[in-house]
Amino acid sequence: MHAFADRVVLVTGAARGLGRATAKYFLDHGARVAVNVRTRERADALASELGQAAIAAPGDIRDTDAVRAIVELVVGRCGRLDVLVNNAAVARSTRFEAIDEREWRDAMDVNLTAPFLLMRASVPQMKAQRFGRIINVSSLAGRSVSTLAGAHYTASKAGLLGLTRAAAKELGPHGITVNAVCPGLFDTELTHENASDDRLRTLQAAWPVPRLGRPEEVAALIGYLASEEAAYVTGASFDINGGTLMI
Repeated sequence: MHAFADRVVLVTGAARGLGRATAKYFLDHGARVAVNVRTRERADALASELGQAAIAAPGDIRDTDAVRAIVELVVGRCGRLDVLVNNAAVARSTRFEAIDEREWRDAMDVNLTAPFLLMRASVPQMKAQRFGRIINVSSLAGRSVSTLAGAHYTASKAGLLGLTRAAAKELGPHGITVNAVCPGLFDTELTHENASDDRLRTLQAAWPVPRLGRPEEVAALIGYLASEEAAYVTGASFDINGGTLMI
C-alpha cells in the first residue's frame, strides 16, 4: 500500500471525476500529491479535504507562466517531481457546424496545449532525477470518435496520443516514460453533464461490459503506469472502455 512512499505526483483537474480518484489513489499508496485546479480557493479546499499529504497547486494550465509556477511550487515544496498526470479536460457536445473558433481553441488549449506545457516544464526536473512518469488522460475519442462530445474534443484527444508517442521517443533515454490512457464513458460528473440517464442506459445496453466505468478503475491503471513495474512501458495507449471500442 506504500509503493509510492518516496514519490511526488502532480494531477491536473483533480477536483472531481477521474482526477480526484487518481489523486486519492496515489495518496492511499503513500505519495505526496499536488492537486491542480484553477483557483487558489478551490485548490486549498481540495488539498485540505484530501489530507496532509495533498498539496494545493493552483493555476491556469493554459498559461505558460502559470504552468512554470506550478512546477516550481511542487519542486520547491517536495524537492522533486516524479509523476505527472495530465487529466484536466473540457468536453462540450457542440455539433460540428456550430463550433465557433473560440470554443475550438479553448478545447485545444486545455486538452492538448496544456499537457504539452506541463510536460515541457516538468521534464528538466525528471531528467535531473533520471526518473519520470508522464501519463496523459486521452479518451476513447482519441482512438475512434467521441460518443457524446464534439469534433473539437475528438481532435484534441487524438492529438494528445500523438504528443504522447513523440515525447516517449525522445524522453526514454532519460529514464522518463510517457503513456496515455483512453477511457470510455465513466461514472463522472462530466459524463452526466453531457447525457441523460436514459441515454446512458441505452448506450450501456450495447456494450460488452454493460455499465459505466468506475473512476477508481482508471486510477488503478494510471497507478500501474506510474510504478517501477512499468519501466519498460512507454509510448503506449491503454484502452479502458468495457469493450466499446471493438464494437
